[in-house]
Amino acid sequence: MIIIPAIDLKDGHCVRLKQGVMEDATVFSEDPAAMARHWLAQGAKRLHLVDLNGAFAGKPVNEAAIKAITDAVGDEIPVQLGGGIRDLETIERYLDDGISYVIIGTAAVKNPGFLHEACDAFPGHIIVGLDAKDGKVAVDGWSKLTGHDVVDLAQKFEGYGVEAVVYTDIGRDGMLTGVNIDATVSLARALTIPVIASGGITNLDDVKNLCAVEGEGIMGAITGRAIYEGTLDFAAAQKLADELGA
Repeated sequence: MIIIPAIDLKDGHCVRLKQGVMEDATVFSEDPAAMARHWLAQGAKRLHLVDLNGAFAGKPVNEAAIKAITDAVGDEIPVQLGGGIRDLETIERYLDDGISYVIIGTAAVKNPGFLHEACDAFPGHIIVGLDAKDGKVAVDGWSKLTGHDVVDLAQKFEGYGVEAVVYTDIGRDGMLTGVNIDATVSLARALTIPVIASGGITNLDDVKNLCAVEGEGIMGAITGRAIYEGTLDFAAAQKLADELGA
């Protein structure tokens, strides 16, 4: 189980939102590249970046900060990125800049053909991000709930050739209320590709709970607010995950 630090980018800064509300942003660092190096030094095996402005604008906005991060970590660990990715040119540019995996969320739901094309054009580099509330997928920075069932959509996208699914429980994200284990396990069991859990990790108990179901197909968990506010010691979390995995 890999614990994946999140670096959410807004206006070039590292921030966290509560439940995706842009106005409710807490700035944790003015220097995202330094933050990336910090997590690398703490033992991170992968980084999760989100271009928050990009997610709302529907096009890349924080490219300078993203490039600074990929330059800072080099090829030491993979970096995955989501937010505002709507065309193949953007994907190609990000991969050329050193991003390992591109996460397609809203665009995958609204335009499945684009996701299919991306998987064909960049095999092994495309992850789909599915954000759900009560089993239904949300889009547009969580502002709109669709009628799509998250398991049905995930299975469809697995058929396209996505590398993994990042699954976010909207009700838990940024709220430090624990991971929705049941929903995450249900999704993982329905797929053969790995699931990366996101939203709600608060402390080492959450890491233990996730490690207990790792065998269901959950390869990792993204954590943000908890490691910035100190309810979770990142290095201790990854060490614990390694011990339980062994």
